[in-house]
Amino acid sequence: MNKKRNKIKLHGSIFLLLALAACGAAYYCIFSSNTSQAIVYVPRNCPVEQLYDSLRSHACVHNMGTLRLVAKLKRYAGGTVRPGRYEVRKGMNNNQLINMFRGGLQQPISFTFNNVRSVEELAEKASSQFNFTKEEFMAAVNDSATQAEFGFDAHTISALFLPNTYEMYWSTSPLNFLKRMKREYDRFWNGRRLEKAQKLGLSPVEVTTLASIVEEETAKAEEYPVIAGVYINRLKRGMKLDACPTIKYALGDFTITRVLDKHMDIDSPYNTYKHAGLPPGPIRIASIQVVDAVLNYQHHDYLYFCAKSDFSGYHNFSRTLRQHNAYAREYHRELNRRHIWK
Repeated sequence: MNKKRNKIKLHGSIFLLLALAACGAAYYCIFSSNTSQAIVYVPRNCPVEQLYDSLRSHACVHNMGTLRLVAKLKRYAGGTVRPGRYEVRKGMNNNQLINMFRGGLQQPISFTFNNVRSVEELAEKASSQFNFTKEEFMAAVNDSATQAEFGFDAHTISALFLPNTYEMYWSTSPLNFLKRMKREYDRFWNGRRLEKAQKLGLSPVEVTTLASIVEEETAKAEEYPVIAGVYINRLKRGMKLDACPTIKYALGDFTITRVLDKHMDIDSPYNTYKHAGLPPGPIRIASIQVVDAVLNYQHHDYLYFCAKSDFSGYHNFSRTLRQHNAYAREYHRELNRRHIWK
């Protein structure tokens, strides 16, 4: 009888040890640290097996066997992975890793754009940081139904974009990118800014259009409100804007230094030497700083300005055409002296 009891006890002990060993192995597979730090990008329609290949190439998973085992236990061994930019943190266990990919718990990126002249340039920059192509981005921007839904058209759509830093997901689609920009646009044009625009007699898009001209006129931030004041004075008097940057935009050449009579003959609605008022839309993506400079323009009686002949980047401002012409002759003499003909 004692022998039988001892045998039962022995078998029980062995079973307990095996059970404990199995529990220990399971715990090790599921909850032990198994990763190094890495950023992993998962494209659209990525199979789980392709994810494993990517993790292996990043050398961020120490034991792929245990990861595969846990994936099977959690029924995550087939199908596709949610696209995104994932941060594999040092010390993650297999359970956390599988939960992250299964839940699509990706990390956002900080996307900054500034000093971007055209929507095409923005598309180039965005496509280098998000999971879409330049062509896909431009197709979304140029979609007339989307433009109309957001309150823009082909001429004004660039006013939607406010240069800044935004946190977005790498897997963001072009349309969702535009929707985010629309939310930021609506947030920017709050009651205070709308009231200032109304006092100017301009819509938000018209303010942005004027800001785009001002930004092309000078690189000196302190001159933004002064030049804005010049153009607002012209608009109030019913004068044509005579803005050289609009000619350069119409010609598709912002490298022109001398705007000549032949340039001003171009037949374009953006030719502000021929057409009164503002052009149909912005000539560049205007910065927030310049938009605010227009809304808070400097009140003065200047009607003209001309680049200084010392090439400092600053301008001489004039109340009379006679004084302006004198500054212009001085500037052109310096262009001639420096053999700048274009």
